[in-house]
Amino acid sequence: MFFAINVEDRIAADHPLRPIRRMVDEELAKLTLVFERAYSCTGRPSVPPERLLKAMLLQCLYSIRSERQVVDRLDTDLLFRWFCGMDPAEDCFDATAFTHNRPRLEEHGVIGAFFDGVVKRAVDAGLTSDEHFSVDGTLIDSHAAMKSVKPIDERDDDGGDDSDGFKPRNPDVDFRGQRRTNATHRSTTDPEARLYRKGVGQPSRLCHMAHALSENRHGLLVAVACGEANGTAEAAAALSMIDDLHRRGVRVATAGADKGYDNGPLMLELEGRGVEPHVAMNLSGDIRDVVGGRGRRVKADRPKIEARQRMHARLDTEAYRLSQRCRKKVEEGFGWLKTVAGLTRTKLVGRWKLDQQVHLAAAAYNLVRMCKLLAA
Repeated sequence: MFFAINVEDRIAADHPLRPIRRMVDEELAKLTLVFERAYSCTGRPSVPPERLLKAMLLQCLYSIRSERQVVDRLDTDLLFRWFCGMDPAEDCFDATAFTHNRPRLEEHGVIGAFFDGVVKRAVDAGLTSDEHFSVDGTLIDSHAAMKSVKPIDERDDDGGDDSDGFKPRNPDVDFRGQRRTNATHRSTTDPEARLYRKGVGQPSRLCHMAHALSENRHGLLVAVACGEANGTAEAAAALSMIDDLHRRGVRVATAGADKGYDNGPLMLELEGRGVEPHVAMNLSGDIRDVVGGRGRRVKADRPKIEARQRMHARLDTEAYRLSQRCRKKVEEGFGWLKTVAGLTRTKLVGRWKLDQQVHLAAAAYNLVRMCKLLAA
């Protein structure tokens, strides 16, 4: 039996995916030359990179746990096929296509170029602030378990036992009395992950750190990054993302941040770039000790201390209060990335893969926000 099906008629005219698909198609059309370089000309026909990217977007938008489940939905769901530009009778690609093509997407910078295109689209539409931005960081749990953390110099020796006895896949591990640090221990599953905690009284977690720079008007994410979880990563990532915006021709006038960014060297670097820091300060104890007004100080530290003193003088200004109120918009973006896009815990091993996930999830978040803002 043969059926004539018009897929367009099956998709509601007011379906939220329609404006998203229109914007995605327009941005992908601008990357034609990039896709031509990324598409393989040898061997069996490759899965088009834009189709893979659309499928990965659907995974973020619909909170799908795994790539195999995305393929299952593509195989049975007309809506997903319509979004990816697939014929209803076309065979779906295998889930391993994501694994095989992810290095190719990274080599040609496909996902990064797509994210930059979405950000430029928001800027051209007048949806972003021209001068005022906020920066923040968050932890993303590693795919590895804490049991995988072992001393760096420890080697598994399985060659001495030739017995066929039962070897459990998930053996019991007793951590009592052991002191595990990043200097002496590594995860055997995810060596790039680090033990880290963001607050006092919180347990150490095996994780990576994601960073975002958002504009203060609507909270759109204009820059994201992924790096090692350590005490200096947030400051370094903030400077890197601001420099990236400056290279794109965007002038950053103010940068809001929480207390995790309260250090003199960062404020001094921001001021050197013409950016006014609006950083929440740690003001516990004697204020003169906090801002460096008491005791002997090394001469080289004076510029950093004076930068904190200038920041302390800005705490009572209206500009600082507005910046701190708008700063919380970046938390909304992190909340969406972790709950909807599934980045509470990464499902991939390798920081470059997580960086792809973060950029794609940030692009999906911006697309959803832009649809609502443009429709208002």
